[in-house]
Amino acid sequence: MLEQGVQAPGFEVKAHDGSTVRLTDFADKWVVLWFYPKADTPG
Repeated sequence: MLEQGVQAPGFEVKAHDGSTVRLTDFADKWVVLWFYPKADTPG
């Protein structure tokens, strides 16, 4: 867990279209990560 004000470590994730998104792609910008289950999954 990061403390408030600490810079996040670099990471990369797969976007909904299969492309790779890196935190460094958004240098000096606000970033919000939104996680949700795939469509038509229970729960």
